[in-house]
Amino acid sequence: MRTIANRQQAEAWNDWEGIHWAEHPERYNGMMGAFDAPLFAAAGIEAQDRVLDVGCGTGQTTRLAGQRAYNGRVVGIDLSAPMLERARRDAAAEGLDNVTFEQGDAQVHPFADRGFDVLISRGGVMFFADHIAAFTHLGRALVPTGRLAFLGPQPAGPDSAYARATAALSPFLREASPASRGMGSLLDPARFRQVLAAGGFADIEVAPVEAPMTFGAHADEAVDFLFSMGPTRHNLRDVDPGTITRVRAEVRDALAEFETADGVCIPGAVWIVTATRERVPSSK
Repeated sequence: MRTIANRQQAEAWNDWEGIHWAEHPERYNGMMGAFDAPLFAAAGIEAQDRVLDVGCGTGQTTRLAGQRAYNGRVVGIDLSAPMLERARRDAAAEGLDNVTFEQGDAQVHPFADRGFDVLISRGGVMFFADHIAAFTHLGRALVPTGRLAFLGPQPAGPDSAYARATAALSPFLREASPASRGMGSLLDPARFRQVLAAGGFADIEVAPVEAPMTFGAHADEAVDFLFSMGPTRHNLRDVDPGTITRVRAEVRDALAEFETADGVCIPGAVWIVTATRERVPSSK
C-alpha cells in the first residue's frame, strides 16, 4: 500500500473487523443493498464512463458500476486487503473484466488527474482523516464537471426503529470500535455542503432516502449478525457471558417485530449527496 494518511483506519480495516466483512459480505450487503438503487440513480453512470468507487469494501457497488459502465472502466479503492481479496474474487466470478481494485488511502492515493467521469461511495467517505483535503484531492481525479454521488448515514434518533430493536444492547455501546471510528463525522447536510464547497465542488444536493435494512432471514439470524458486528463485539468483550445471553434474548425478542416474508427488515435512512466538480478556469 502506498502513502497512508489515516493509519488508524488502515490498521482497523486490515484487522478482525475487515476480516469479518470479507467473510460475510452477503450480510453487510443485505443491510445496505436497498440503498443501491437510489445511489446509482443519483450517480447517473453511463456506458462509457470511467468510475471510481471510494471505500469499495468487498466490491458490490464496484461490480454494479461495472455492469452500468460496460464500455468504460471502474476502479474500486479501499484500505482493507481482506475485503479487496474478496472483491477481486467475486468480480472475476462475474466475468467483469472492466473492473479493477486498488489498495490505498483515497485521501492521498496518486490518481491520474482527470482520470474519472464519476465518483461514487456507499459510505466510505465518512472515514477520511481530513474530509476537505480528501475531497479536494478526489476532485482533481475527476474531469471538469465530473459527477460525485455518495451515501452518508442519517443519525438514528432515540425513537427510531433501529433504536427500538436494539434498546437492550444500547447501554453497552459506549465507544466506537476501531473500524467504526469516523462514522459520525458526516451526518449533517450543512456539513456536507461546507466540506464539498471547500473541496471545490458545486451543484451540491443532499436528499433523504428511506429503505428497509435487512439483517437476516429471521430473528435468530439477525441477532447473530448484530452480535458479530464490530461495534457490538468491541463493547461486549469484557461483559460476562450471563449478561450477554440475557441481552441477546431481549434483542432477539425485539427483532421479532420486524420479521417479514423478506427477512428481518428494519427501516433505515441515509443521505444521498450529489455534486459536480467546479470547472477549473483556463490558464490562458
